[in-house]
Amino acid sequence: MRAGATYNWIHRVWYEDAPSGWVLLPLSGLYWLILGVRKFLYDCGIFKTHKVTVPVVVVGNITAGGTGKTPTVLWLVEQLRARGFTPGIVSRGYGGRKSNAPMRVEGDSAADVVGDEPVLLARRSDCPVVVDANRTRAAAMLAEDGVDVIIADDGLQHYRLGRDYEICVIDGARGLGNRRLLPAGPLRESPERLTRVDQLLVNGPMQASDHLSVAEQNALEFELVATDACRLNGSLVRPLERFAGSAVHAVAGIGNPPRFFDMLRGQGIQVVEHAFPDHAALTRKDVEFGDDFPVFMTEKDAVKLGPTVNDKFWYIPVTLTMDPVLALPLIEQIESRLRAGRGGP
Repeated sequence: MRAGATYNWIHRVWYEDAPSGWVLLPLSGLYWLILGVRKFLYDCGIFKTHKVTVPVVVVGNITAGGTGKTPTVLWLVEQLRARGFTPGIVSRGYGGRKSNAPMRVEGDSAADVVGDEPVLLARRSDCPVVVDANRTRAAAMLAEDGVDVIIADDGLQHYRLGRDYEICVIDGARGLGNRRLLPAGPLRESPERLTRVDQLLVNGPMQASDHLSVAEQNALEFELVATDACRLNGSLVRPLERFAGSAVHAVAGIGNPPRFFDMLRGQGIQVVEHAFPDHAALTRKDVEFGDDFPVFMTEKDAVKLGPTVNDKFWYIPVTLTMDPVLALPLIEQIESRLRAGRGGP
């Protein structure tokens, strides 16, 4: 089965409950057993949770695929910095080369070495970023560098790293899909996990369903807003509305490419879709389509190509926005927890 056909089949199974997905249930049962054993080993202390010397906020999800974690991390950095904190970010570095040591990430770091999301985070956050499969080791490096709060990007299932506050992000349109564990469904953990996080955020309006839990019904809503298109070579920033009625190639190597395509269509742009797997190692050849139409891509994809391209290549940055009436109590709660929790060995 080709990659595109496999993606379409998985989407039908996870989000449309296609009957053919029942063949995957035995594997989901095995995954459930592994999760249960792992949780038991942590609960009884055989697997250890390690606290670092500064508070940790984890931003993650319980579903496979994109939900808006990276913009949430950037928003949180901005909010905490405005309250006097000096944040740092740890990440797994998916899409980068494996390393046996933590690596500091700069805005010009190679995405194929440290991962695409960490480079984006370093560019946009202007704060220290460290990648390591061992997030506890990465967090310890940041603590030694002098940060006073650590934000763990996509670390909800990394129980080895102790945390003071947990944020789970879900996609409002997709929700929890068929609510089954991988691979028969999109869930990394059972829906019950949502009752143990400190705050659940939802990207866009929550799709109506008879199966929504109390946690899902009480999730705080945000949206991702795009207003400009930026040339990869840095020569121009143009309002997206200026492209209304134009045809563009749209490239998305993210967890949920249709969200990017739909966002562009919402601006009146005619979209030729080019979906790639999440964290795909895109090259210039992959985004050359034999014509002069503009090529729009996500910011995460843009970091893989670099600035040495011609004027037809653009990326679309997005920014998280939330109703201040909802955002203020959330940030105050996080601030209170961080100031109370000083971490420890």
